[in-house]
Amino acid sequence: MHRLFFVAKRFALGLSLLVSMGAAQAALDIGEVAPDFTVPASLSGNTITFTLSQALRKGPVVLYFFPAAFSVGCSIEAHAFAEAIADFESVGATVVGMSGDDINTLVKFSMQDCRGQFVVASDQNKTVMKSYDAVMASHPDFANRISYVIAPDSTVIYQYTSLNPGSHVKKVLAAVREWVTAHPTTAKKP
Repeated sequence: MHRLFFVAKRFALGLSLLVSMGAAQAALDIGEVAPDFTVPASLSGNTITFTLSQALRKGPVVLYFFPAAFSVGCSIEAHAFAEAIADFESVGATVVGMSGDDINTLVKFSMQDCRGQFVVASDQNKTVMKSYDAVMASHPDFANRISYVIAPDSTVIYQYTSLNPGSHVKKVLAAVREWVTAHPTTAKKP
């Protein structure tokens, strides 16, 4: 019974988020320095610590914020990133999803909806969301659905905001590929 309530609550949240696709939110501009952060995260169901600056040493990072694990749209987006992870890895990019969910929820989400393919990070106190202008204006307890591509020098090279989860993966992958083509010597780092 508790599980049914939890599923119904997440479904209702997903519907309300889709219905409230209201005003656009400010985001970090292209060329701005992406704030560094260290947060608890999960990869393949294991709890880890994720630090942006460490990931950037390997190449560009796709940082995507999502409202709530297990909501309809967030599950769709996580599946899409999981299916495309080989494409991101082929151009040296690391993918990390972030929400305000607690780490225990994200451990489960990392295995189920992310299929163990990429890191999902917890920002329960919303400090990272605030520093990336990723707090949803209409629902401040949740992250807005916004994706950033961050170059290894910590500059934002692309951002896309839309509560519709369907186009984020395609758009950020195209941005990463375009950047890698223009910067072949700095894209992948050993």
